[in-house]
Amino acid sequence: MAASSSYPLKDELDIVIPTIRNLDFLEMWRPFFQPYHLIIVQDGDPSRMIKVPDGFDYELYNRNDINKILGPKASCISFKDSACRCFGYMVSKKKYIFTIDDDCFVAKDPTGKDIDALRQHINNLLRPSTPYFFNTLYDPFTEGADFVRGYPFSLREGVPTAVSHGLWLNIPDYDAPTQLVKPRERNTRYVDAVMTLPKGILFPMCGMNLAFDRSLIGPAMYFGLMGDGQPIGRYDDMWAGWCVKVICDHLGLGIKTGLPYIWHSKASNPFVNLKKEYKGIFWQEEIIPFFQDATLPKDCATVQACYKELSKQVRDKLGKIDPYFVKLADAMLTWIDAWEELNPPPKNANGM
Repeated sequence: MAASSSYPLKDELDIVIPTIRNLDFLEMWRPFFQPYHLIIVQDGDPSRMIKVPDGFDYELYNRNDINKILGPKASCISFKDSACRCFGYMVSKKKYIFTIDDDCFVAKDPTGKDIDALRQHINNLLRPSTPYFFNTLYDPFTEGADFVRGYPFSLREGVPTAVSHGLWLNIPDYDAPTQLVKPRERNTRYVDAVMTLPKGILFPMCGMNLAFDRSLIGPAMYFGLMGDGQPIGRYDDMWAGWCVKVICDHLGLGIKTGLPYIWHSKASNPFVNLKKEYKGIFWQEEIIPFFQDATLPKDCATVQACYKELSKQVRDKLGKIDPYFVKLADAMLTWIDAWEELNPPPKNANGM
């Protein structure tokens, strides 16, 4: 088999990993990840040396690097929180991103075969989404499936897929209260399905097994202000997901969820999580209706324009809940400024 088919999008995809520890977990992923370029975002103490197994092609950025590259705009990148991973999205020059946590290992399918999570994400991203009409056989572009009787032919072309959201076996992605009442619960169900999230429906995006088309939605993949010095944590990926979903709905892009699975190996401390989450647990009862009702003007034709408009609405409407949201709205604008500085639009033939 040719190398290009063995490792699809090898030169078009970066793998982004946030971490505070040595990346021994990469040994398990070596058969799937080694040909790809890694962007490692080191959180916490920048003087600590992070060891990466031999044979991987990678860049490693710590807080000192972030401050040097972004200058004053580095204030928009979270510290002591996995939300720092979005710096990797910003500095990447590839079309696609896959991001994974360092406590996520290779899962097995029901036959006992290792799951190539990256390949499944790529399949999801390269096939259209169907957000305007639900197909009861799930993803009609999957091998062995199709559109069912009654599905409108006018909608069968689908729309470009911007995001592929994967799931987890073993430790489920629960909030702290659920962890506390179900400390021994494990996810053992492997559901062989990929589906498009319908237009107008939000979802809780998890960043530990996620891929996206950076060229379609990259500027909206900001994981917010979390962690050190902030009143909230563990809402970074969900905040990004709510923003991304509103923008994808507006721009006619799709989001898929389901396969692939990874093996989530380690449950985080529910008491520590509760300290991080408790304000968010209250706030989300107002945040989610805000996103459900959010609309963007027709003249918002780019992700950046949509995101700037959304930041304005966050300031005006969520700022009434807590001053944190005014600070977050400012950080959203800073993020876009930094993104555009590191990713200037290509010049046309006239040099304009």
